[in-house]
Parts: sequence; structure tokens; C-alpha cells
Amino acid sequence: MRMERKPNIAVLGATGAVGQELIRLLEERRFPIGSLKLLASSRSAGSRISCAGREYTVEEAVPGSFEGIDIALFAGGSISGVLAPEAVRRGAVVIDNSSTYRMDPDVPLVIPEINPEDIALHHGIIANPNCSTIIMLMALKPIYDLSPIRRIIVSTYQAVSGAGKEGINELYDEVKAGLSGTSYEPRILPSASLPVHYPIAYNVIPQIDVFLDNDYTKEEMKMVNETHKILHDSKIGITATAVRVPVVRSHAESIYIETESALTADQIRRALQDFPGTQVADDPSRMVYPMPCDTSGRDDVYVGRIRADLAEPRGINLWASGDQIRKGAALNAIQIAEAMVRSGLSDRSSGRN
Repeated sequence: MRMERKPNIAVLGATGAVGQELIRLLEERRFPIGSLKLLASSRSAGSRISCAGREYTVEEAVPGSFEGIDIALFAGGSISGVLAPEAVRRGAVVIDNSSTYRMDPDVPLVIPEINPEDIALHHGIIANPNCSTIIMLMALKPIYDLSPIRRIIVSTYQAVSGAGKEGINELYDEVKAGLSGTSYEPRILPSASLPVHYPIAYNVIPQIDVFLDNDYTKEEMKMVNETHKILHDSKIGITATAVRVPVVRSHAESIYIETESALTADQIRRALQDFPGTQVADDPSRMVYPMPCDTSGRDDVYVGRIRADLAEPRGINLWASGDQIRKGAALNAIQIAEAMVRSGLSDRSSGRN
């Protein structure tokens, strides 16, 4: 059933980096809003934020905050495990940017350009994939459609924006300390929850999140498990190495793939250029390739350095870059919400599967 009114929207985590981007995108994309409620922790309650020419007061997020809400955009964090069921209980559909529900078999994990049909399978919660997974699959799905991919080896170069405002501030503070000759004690990276922290300024850290028993990090295994779920293909062999780099915003990834059928670089370029949400920036003769400084603030994922492997006839190497806060988080969530509005799946009166 298609909605005949504008949905009531709530943004949880409205004062954080992803939450603020969600609000900007609601305005930029002229998302149809019946009412808008901005929610955060008690520490941020009372803040004032503008959207579409109107100023809103941020409220403390409590279960009752979701009464009358159609779509709740959760920016991420452990609070999702507490408040998402409360929002669903009150009739909202939650689009969640945390990792809480991504691998739940009853929760669809969606990139709208790739598996929009999965949105209709929701039972009140739709999960947003990890930022690195989104950027990688936006580059790989057009290739996968030409020939199934059987092997992926990916190394990520992830901006500090992936660690939120605190990660960005830590990079700035460390650079300032280095330039002034003063000392700075890192406290955020590779993860604030860990007992040891390393500087990110003038450094790269080959750890994002905690290590698991298999010596891969949670971030790396997210890319493995989420890719299998989104593509509905568990046969793909995937190895990921996730690295934090001293870039403020926009991730980059070096990706090697092996396809079932041999493909040419020109075939891949054409498929990528025709795929919604990707752009090809690939001209070695003019030193054209995607970089975070160019992709930051942009919606699309850019792909370049597309070249045949020198040893494997079915092997292709490529390089992708995309804005972690936009397509890697907030934009993907907004696109899911837009798809729901178009199809009527956010209508509180229509029921759910």
C-alpha cells in the first residue's frame, strides 16, 4: 500500500557525525517529512539543529520517543540494541547503521543499488551495511553481474571519520601537537575500548576494531560476512585487511578479484560507468584515479586503476574510493528510506511481513 501522507521521521544520534549527515541529506534530497524528531543521549539533549529552514531541539532518546514515528534513522552505536525493538514495538521501521542486527537472519542487510528487493523482507528493522562493505560492493556488483566473483582480496585505507567525531578530533590534535613540538597521548585509535592506543598522525594502523580468534579483526570479518549476505552468495572466498590512515574523510580500497569468466578491463569500465552510484575515474596516462580528497562530500563511489592481473587470466585489480559518512553510512540509509516511501513499505497502516 502506498503512503498517502508524508512519513514522520526520527533521527537517533542526531548530534554525531553520521546523524548530522542524515539531517543534511534529508534537507538536500528534499525527503518528504511529515514531522521530524531529533534524538540523542541526555548529554546532547537541548541542542538546537536546523533542517529545511526550521530549527529543532534535540530530545533525549527514550522508548516513548518513537510514538507516532514511521521511519527511525539510527546513526549507530550500542543503543540500537536497546531502542530499536522499542521503536518497532511502537510501529516504526528502523533503519539501523550499527552492527547490531546486520547478521541477524531476520533482518535484511541492504544496499539499494544492489539488493533493493530485500527491503520488503523486513520485520521492522533494516540494517545498513558496514561502510567498507558498501564501498567495495558498489565497485564489485557491476562486475559480479557480468560474471560471478569467486575470490576477493581487499585492503582498506580507512579515514578517521570511521571512528566518529572523536577520531577526527584526535587526528587534528595530534597534527597540532606535532607541529608545535608538544606531546599528545592518543586515546581513541585503533579503538577507544582497547587498553593500548596508537597515534594516527603520520602513521597507519593495521587494526580497526578488536581481533577475533582467527586473528582477523571484527571490521575485516564484517566485510566477509556482509558480502556473503548481501549478494546471497556464500561461495565467494574473501580475505580482508582493514587499515586506518591519517585521512579525515572518505575511505579507499585496493581490491583484487577473480571471476568465473575472463573479463577485460574495458568491459569492467563500461559496466561500472553504467551502474547507478558508481563513477569511473581511470586514465593512467593523465594520472587520473580516485582519491579521498576528491570523493569526500560526494555521493558516488569512484573506481579506477582497473587492470588485468599479470599472473591470473581471470584476475582483475582495481581501486575504489567513497565517502564513508555519505554513501558508507547516511546516504545509504536515506536511500533505503526513499525506496520504502516509493513502495509504501513505511506505511504504518499497511502492516509488515
